[in-house]
Amino acid sequence: MPSPKSFFQRRKKALLAAGALVFLAIVFLFNLRSQRESPVKVTVETVSSRNLTSIISASGEVRPRKSVNISAHVPGRIVRIGVREGQPVRKGDFLLKLDSTQYEANADRDRAIIRFYKTELEKTRVKKDQDRAVYERQKQLFSGQLVSREQMEAAKVQYDISQAQYNSILHQIEQSEASLRVTLDSLSKTVFEAPLDGIVTSLRVEEGEVAIIGTMNNPGTVLMTLADLSIMEVEVQVDETDVIDVRVGQTAEVHVDALPGRVLPGRVTEVGSSALRPLGTAASSTQESKDFKVVVTLDDPPPNLRPGLSASADIITAEKTGVLAVPISALVLQERKDDAADRTTRAQAEVEGVFAVGKDGRVKFAPVVKGITGDLMIEIVSGLEDGAEIVVGPYSALRQLRDGTLIKPEPPSEKTLP
Repeated sequence: MPSPKSFFQRRKKALLAAGALVFLAIVFLFNLRSQRESPVKVTVETVSSRNLTSIISASGEVRPRKSVNISAHVPGRIVRIGVREGQPVRKGDFLLKLDSTQYEANADRDRAIIRFYKTELEKTRVKKDQDRAVYERQKQLFSGQLVSREQMEAAKVQYDISQAQYNSILHQIEQSEASLRVTLDSLSKTVFEAPLDGIVTSLRVEEGEVAIIGTMNNPGTVLMTLADLSIMEVEVQVDETDVIDVRVGQTAEVHVDALPGRVLPGRVTEVGSSALRPLGTAASSTQESKDFKVVVTLDDPPPNLRPGLSASADIITAEKTGVLAVPISALVLQERKDDAADRTTRAQAEVEGVFAVGKDGRVKFAPVVKGITGDLMIEIVSGLEDGAEIVVGPYSALRQLRDGTLIKPEPPSEKTLP
C-alpha cells in the first residue's frame, strides 16, 4: 500500500507557481523602475597620465631694449640735420644743429665782462697795495709818536676799503665765469651727437623748424629717436589673475604678426610690480581688471624685426610629465555638506571635483585637488586614480548630475574628435 504524500509534495506545483509569479513580479517592478528613471546621456573618458604645459598668453608690441628720444634742451631753429631715418649711427656721430647765434653772442658778452673785471681787479690791486704801504708807514710813525692815532686809523680804514673793493671784483669775476659756463653749456646743446650705437628709427623734424623745450605741463619737441636693435624685447600686458605665476627666467614663444608662421624664442626678463594705468585716467578704487607689464627678451631677433610691431607671447609657467589629467570641462562645483549652514563666503561653501562613473552605471561626485593647467587639460593631484572613468560633458548634462544619477555613455561627437 503506497505511503501518503507529505504536505510539501502535495503543494509542490503550487509553490513553484507562486515562486514564478514572485520572480515575474520582481522583474516587472525592476523594469518599471528602469523605465521611470531615464538615464542622462553623457560623454565619458578614462583618466590617464599626460604631459602638461601651463601657458599664459598675452599681447603687446616689439621694442628695443635701448631706445633714446632726442629732445631739445634749449630753444632754437634747426639749421642742419646730418642723418636720415633708418640710418645706422655710431656713438658720437653728428646728428643735428640748432641756430647758435644768440648763444655765441652771450658767450662773447660774458668773456668781455670777465676781461673788464680783470682789468678793474688789477687797478684795485695796485690801489690796495698802495694803501697797505701807507698804513704800514703810519703804524711805524705812530709807534714813534710822530703821528696821531687818528691819522693811523684813517690809513687803516682806507686800506680796508681797498681790500673790500678788491674782494668785490674777485666775486664779480667768479659770477661772470659762472654765467659764461651756463652760456657755453647752452651753446653746446645746440649741437646733437649720437649717445649710443644704433639706428635712427624716427626723424620727426625738418630743417627750418623751431625746436621747443618742454615744461611741466607741455612736453618739448622730440627731434628723433635712436635705438639699438641688437637686443629686442616684447612688452606684453598680463592679466592680474595670471601674473602671479610669471617669474623672471621663464621661457616664452613669441609670435609677431608681421612674421606669420615663425616662432621667436625668448625669456622673461622683467615682471612689473604695479598695475598699469591707462593713459589719461586717474587712479581709482574700482574693481576693474588690472594688467601688469611683462618684458620678454628675444634670444635671436631677426634682422628685419622693427620696433612697434604687434606681437603675442606664450609664456611657459610650468611643465610636468606623466601626471594624471582630466579635461577642464569635467570640473564642476558643488556645495559642501558639512559647512553649508554656516558658510560665510562662496569659496568656503563650494568644493570642486568631477563625477566618477561606478560599475552600476551611476555617478558619484569625487572632490579633487588641482595642479597646473594646460590648454584643455588640468592636472589632478589627488582625488582620482589612473584608469578611473569620469563624465566630461556635455555641460548641460553635468548640470543635471547628482550622486547616484543613472547615466548612458555616448561616444564623443565628430566635432570633438581630433
